[in-house]
Amino acid sequence: MKRVFAVFAISFLLIALLAACTSGKKLSTGEKTKDGRTVVRFWSFWGSETRRPVIEKIIGDFNESQNDIVVKHTFLPWGDIWTKNLASIAAGNPADVIINDINTVGQRAENKQVEDLSKYIDNDFSKGFYPHLWETIEYKGKPYAVPFNTDTRLLFYNKEAFKSAGLNPSKPPETWEELSIYAKKLDIKKGGKYERIGFYPLWGNLGASFWMINADNGVGFLDNGKLAINTKRKIEALHWMIGWKERLGNRTVQAFQAEFGSEQANPFIAGKVAMWGDIGTFYTQIRDYGKDMDFGVAPLPAFKKGSGHYAEGGGFVAEIPKGAKHPKEAMEFIKYLTGEKAQKYWALKNFDNVANRNASKSAASEMEGKEKAVYQAAVKNLEVTKLFPVPVEYPDYHSRLNPHIDNALLGKIKPEEALKKAESDVKKIKKQ
Repeated sequence: MKRVFAVFAISFLLIALLAACTSGKKLSTGEKTKDGRTVVRFWSFWGSETRRPVIEKIIGDFNESQNDIVVKHTFLPWGDIWTKNLASIAAGNPADVIINDINTVGQRAENKQVEDLSKYIDNDFSKGFYPHLWETIEYKGKPYAVPFNTDTRLLFYNKEAFKSAGLNPSKPPETWEELSIYAKKLDIKKGGKYERIGFYPLWGNLGASFWMINADNGVGFLDNGKLAINTKRKIEALHWMIGWKERLGNRTVQAFQAEFGSEQANPFIAGKVAMWGDIGTFYTQIRDYGKDMDFGVAPLPAFKKGSGHYAEGGGFVAEIPKGAKHPKEAMEFIKYLTGEKAQKYWALKNFDNVANRNASKSAASEMEGKEKAVYQAAVKNLEVTKLFPVPVEYPDYHSRLNPHIDNALLGKIKPEEALKKAESDVKKIKKQ
């Protein structure tokens, strides 16, 4: 989700200019159809040939399910949607419903950019969603969004490679120590050059923060409002990641990365990397381009035996921008969008983890074979998945933290010094 945080940082700087540009071109508000139905304007970034038909079908089903509301969907490109959202709020003419980042709901609530939803839902409503998602959308005890979808990270491994290396394909590595042992056995090196690499911790949909959190008992960079950056376990995790690059050699790592691509060119699908960390939807790439690849899926290894297979997650929410003209009608659409029927349809068509718990179980029950195995593994992994919302007292703390971590990984500074400086820099931006 780093890209999302960057987008929001830029958004706040541009809001005044964008608002000024927008104010002279207000869209019509309070629209009604000829038969008196209220028009709810809905913005999303789902414009691909895969996802757009799915969301349009859900919208169509909602419009046909009742006679009071008509939802009109507008696609806005990734990134643009949020800058335009902030500009429209400043101009007093926002959409009625928008899809937004789950980890920054609190920031928008603090800045009065999103509506409080507590007046439209009761306490029982939250029980339909995964608890760790619902906690993320609350600010000062009140909900400001409804979770829509989420993700979690898993270990995908090549069973044929396991067999050729003398490893049991039914027994993936469970700890960091086993991961290192397996990786060395899975490496294929000929003439001083690697033809296959067993594993590399910073490839796939994984970052340094994942391993640092995994090592530190699932504790993020803030723990109950206190900074938890410069900790013993996180320092150890940085040293561990650096050790992988030292073993393989920086030239090898760079050479492999230079050849990486998507679809058939993905290194795991191409057989160049034997184990790969990614979100559950990575299965669709294997399905479409892996030519009946024999693979397994498991939780990513724990730091130590029994320490927990903690994973990092993200996701998106449906929310009502501050000043929306039809909040009550917007909430009716959000309830449908995040209800079991619509969520199940989204999960089946997009092979995506949804926020509605009953929808997740129902979708899994209709899947078969590898699809079902991967989806169920992802659903189970949500139990150990952590979300790390940007705290209001440390806005955009990633911009202060990440450069120090990157410098440590590049060998420019020792992990101990990097995290010490990072914690000091983040502490300086605390809002009183």
